[in-house]
Amino acid sequence: MRINAGRAARWPSRVIAGIAAFGLLFGAVGMTGAISASATRVYNNLNGIEKKRQLPAGFVYADDVIPKAQYDIRYYTDYNFVGARIDGYEAPLAIMTKEAAGALKLVSADLAKKGYMLKIYDAYRPSKAVAHFIRWAKDTDDTKMQAVFYPDVAKSDLFNGYLAKRSGHSRGSTVDLTLVNTYAGREVDMGSPFDMLGPISAHGSKLVTAAQRANRAMLKAAMARRGFAAYNKEWWHYTLAKEPFPKRYFDFDVQ
Repeated sequence: MRINAGRAARWPSRVIAGIAAFGLLFGAVGMTGAISASATRVYNNLNGIEKKRQLPAGFVYADDVIPKAQYDIRYYTDYNFVGARIDGYEAPLAIMTKEAAGALKLVSADLAKKGYMLKIYDAYRPSKAVAHFIRWAKDTDDTKMQAVFYPDVAKSDLFNGYLAKRSGHSRGSTVDLTLVNTYAGREVDMGSPFDMLGPISAHGSKLVTAAQRANRAMLKAAMARRGFAAYNKEWWHYTLAKEPFPKRYFDFDVQ
């Protein structure tokens, strides 16, 4: 990872420590297996993944609707703030309501004209996955991923704005995503990685550069144009404003 000195000077010391820990963790993979090989795998082509195709009425697989996107479903891997595969994620697939997937397809088409594609980290999230987060949060001794994902927030405070005991993801019309520069073949620099839980990830954060804020604003504008509302504390998190199941929380597995 290349870090610009001017950019790094803006970051809190614990975020810099988290990035250092990120490098150490990946450097140790070959010797210790601290993070499995699945942690770095991006599922650009999901044709080889068997789908159960037993979704409730109104839900679709996102890659069936948006094949020209990257899929890196982090909660299927152990590279996430918990450090383990999350309950309910039986396959590295993104599932959404038909309405949300249709709107996101329009976002994808809009951005493709500008040389960008979407990279999706999470979409529908089973309620059992949220229960997994809650169980994990109660184990105050388990902070093995803190340096990487929440260096500036106490684990006991993660449910104060970052995690929810009932997640909008479980309604099927919320998505976590970023942008990939199609020509350069790499993610757009948003100033903090996906699921970095802390002030640096907020829209408008002064802890990132003007260019990084502009990149976040570009994603936000593209999503808003097609009916998605942003979440202020997490630049990657969007919910379809006119979601079809605004009060219903689902618990079927991702498979």
